[in-house]
Amino acid sequence: TNLLSIFLYIYLKMAPKSKPDLVTRDYTIHLAKRTHKTTFKSKTPKAIKEIKKFAENAMGTKDVRISTDVNKFIWSQGVRNPPKRIRVRLSRKRNEDEDADEKLYTLVEHVQVASFKGLETETIDA
Repeated sequence: TNLLSIFLYIYLKMAPKSKPDLVTRDYTIHLAKRTHKTTFKSKTPKAIKEIKKFAENAMGTKDVRISTDVNKFIWSQGVRNPPKRIRVRLSRKRNEDEDADEKLYTLVEHVQVASFKGLETETIDA
């Protein structure tokens, strides 16, 4: 029984943790390092793709929707020169569409900040 309890303990420790269903967090995404060594004409489109990829990894949803505010901010300096960093609010939400493939999606919203100095990832209580 002692060996069985050890295996059970290890099994429970290694089991994947269930994520909270709906959560909202603020992140700073460093776009410069993600678009480095990219052709000028594809820098900003790549920045948009990288934001989607970041949100997908951070929130664990395939469905990522970028708000128009984020899109306008990224494109504000043109195709060749996307902003170096962006502060975003990632919200995991329930899909209202009944026949959707996934139950949850991630909404990416822009958070305006004066400076990026000393900012950390913050969980927002809904």
